[in-house]
Amino acid sequence: MTVTITKPITGGAVGAIASKSMAHRLLICAALASAPSSVVCAETSADIDATAGCLTALGARIDFDGGVFRVVPIPRPVAGERTLAVGESGSTLRFMLPVACALGADASLTMAGRLPSRPLSPLYEELISHGCAISAPGYNPLRTSGQLTGGKYTIPGNISSQFISGLMFALPLLHGESRIKILGDIESKPYIDMTLAALKEFGVTVKPGRQMYGIAGNQQYASGRTVTVEGDWSNAAFWLCAGAVGSGEITVTGLSTDSLQGDKGVVDILERFGARVRRGGGSVTVSRGALKGIDIDAGDTPDLVPALAAVAAAAEGTTVFRNAGRLRIKESDRLKTVTETLAALGADIAETEDGLVVRGKPRLGGGTVSAHGDHRIAMAAAVVSSVCAGPVTIAGAEAVNKSYPGFFSDFTILGGNYKETT
Repeated sequence: MTVTITKPITGGAVGAIASKSMAHRLLICAALASAPSSVVCAETSADIDATAGCLTALGARIDFDGGVFRVVPIPRPVAGERTLAVGESGSTLRFMLPVACALGADASLTMAGRLPSRPLSPLYEELISHGCAISAPGYNPLRTSGQLTGGKYTIPGNISSQFISGLMFALPLLHGESRIKILGDIESKPYIDMTLAALKEFGVTVKPGRQMYGIAGNQQYASGRTVTVEGDWSNAAFWLCAGAVGSGEITVTGLSTDSLQGDKGVVDILERFGARVRRGGGSVTVSRGALKGIDIDAGDTPDLVPALAAVAAAAEGTTVFRNAGRLRIKESDRLKTVTETLAALGADIAETEDGLVVRGKPRLGGGTVSAHGDHRIAMAAAVVSSVCAGPVTIAGAEAVNKSYPGFFSDFTILGGNYKETT
């Protein structure tokens, strides 16, 4: 669909949606337990549904009703051929592949969009060297068979934290001690911390060490849990950034400042920009201040870059984003698509090898952009409409369904207007 924003956000309050990242993790843990559990999740999305669907394909029974996933675990052994539709969800693919291998499943993982071209090495090679047969990278569907075995796994820390998390879900199911050795610095470490928290909730122990994680085998995922998915900082960041560049203050409720989500760092970054920020009572309120360009290291929070680039486009002076090279292997090459999107709306922005340079302007013009099949690009374009003199038209705006199906409904709650065409 194509959305034309005819009136930008004016302000108000909106509740944070459920954290997609934590929903993936809790659903997997619940499906690997020995008895039913409930995962309270205020809403779902295409990516969350992909993980639930894959777990169902492996034999779990999962129902979503009234904001609660009720999960009956996967019976074992997993016999017969299974088809796992991972959609466009990188998290689902990288979590479910090692889990399917640990369960000894003959599985075909079908992918959509850009996902078949996104990297699986060195996770791919590590799974093969530990007993699994997997079709060549890039094949769709990706087929796997054989029984994963425990042992030493070596993963670079700078490609995807999801490789490490996927192994953390799988290795406790195997016989014997396993160890994940990390090469170099770990980027996006907050996401690994979220995995560790989910595992701990279900009684699984992972022992961190120096550049490694030790995982005992034959562990039992605890059963009968009722767990709640917390509010999502990644998607809330778009509204908070809209408050920083717009005409009125915006409040997002249902956010925990004690969260392990790295993207809660958006609040500190907006304060550095000069936005006015209030915290308290499980909510954050942001309004515009005297915005000045800053330097941003995006190593632990790459998903914030599209939203923060919208703020940078309106901040006086120059903002430099560094250490964001992994954005090139997301749903789109986000360094390229953020640049193309904001430039088309009148921003002064350029790519670097691993980041962006944005020179702010008091006002942008508006225009027509593509979402490039990327939910965060669609949302960033909607945010930057607040500093555009003319309408902003977003082709392919349905991309928001990947993580935030209600995005444009909440846009109207915050005072904005749009018209939709097919």
